[in-house]
Amino acid sequence: MLGEKQFRSQDVPAVDRFDFWRELMNQTVAPLEMSSDHADDFIASMRLLKLGPVDVWPTTLPSMRFQRTSKLIRQSDPELFHMTFVVQGNLGIDQSGKQTAHGPGDLYVVDSSRTYDCHAVNDRGPVKGVGVEVPKKMLAVAGKGTNELLGRRIPGQEGFGALLTQFLTRITTDTTSFQPSAGPQLGTIMLDLLSALFAHELRAEAALTPETRRRSLVLRIRSFIQRNLADPQLTPRAVAAAHHISLSHLHRLFREENTTVAAWIRHQRLERSRREIADPALRHHTIHQIATRWGYTRAADFTRAFRTRYGMPPSDYRRAALGFPN
Repeated sequence: MLGEKQFRSQDVPAVDRFDFWRELMNQTVAPLEMSSDHADDFIASMRLLKLGPVDVWPTTLPSMRFQRTSKLIRQSDPELFHMTFVVQGNLGIDQSGKQTAHGPGDLYVVDSSRTYDCHAVNDRGPVKGVGVEVPKKMLAVAGKGTNELLGRRIPGQEGFGALLTQFLTRITTDTTSFQPSAGPQLGTIMLDLLSALFAHELRAEAALTPETRRRSLVLRIRSFIQRNLADPQLTPRAVAAAHHISLSHLHRLFREENTTVAAWIRHQRLERSRREIADPALRHHTIHQIATRWGYTRAADFTRAFRTRYGMPPSDYRRAALGFPN
């Protein structure tokens, strides 16, 4: 399991909860002034994942206000970019003279070296988001142009924004999929995605290193494949065409990942099928229905591939997973 720390304001007496949270934010992000109408009984939680130089922290909290003032910057400046992926609720940001509003699915960036004022609001429940802290020197690609990004609404449903939000959702939803040693590697992926997103938003893709561009392209291709696994016509040629690259270029990219495009597609389809076959909620779906849903048009091909991968036919795997009698 990926290493993480968990913090809950409910673990301290109600009278101390807001002060506890303020100190936690000051240590995790940067010194901030905070206020909330819910300070008397402040219910909030946070998980902190360390991914090499990058900190990722999914957070749930009531409506409140954060302010980074000139005085606090003079006292301490970790020189970080802070990006938030808004999951639930709304946030208003005022930084560098720009006032912007952000809702679910949006991304925004603030700079710890500049004053800002943030209002997190949700009249129907808590505000939820995923924060990402990264040293500014790790994103030198953006340079002085980063000022253009501060507070700007960055859509998280398309392009590099979608890749980043999908990645954040994956690593914060199921940390059991990753070993503790995977933290630095996931941090590298995060930095590549952030660099690509910043460069794209600033129209500065040419400043990316060749390796960052390569890894970003591989991430886009993998995301495309996962979205289209159910399509029986998903072939390496179709993947290459969708990304406007040659088939030989596509094969070369995956060779550098120590696999092939076709093998990666097969693996993803088999894994999706295996999970659904073992899911009690889908026990009334036939194996053929599940296999067809993930792009297998012939039952014999699926059974053969499944047996080769997992050492038994899918019917035996389902019986073992769900406790069915032999």
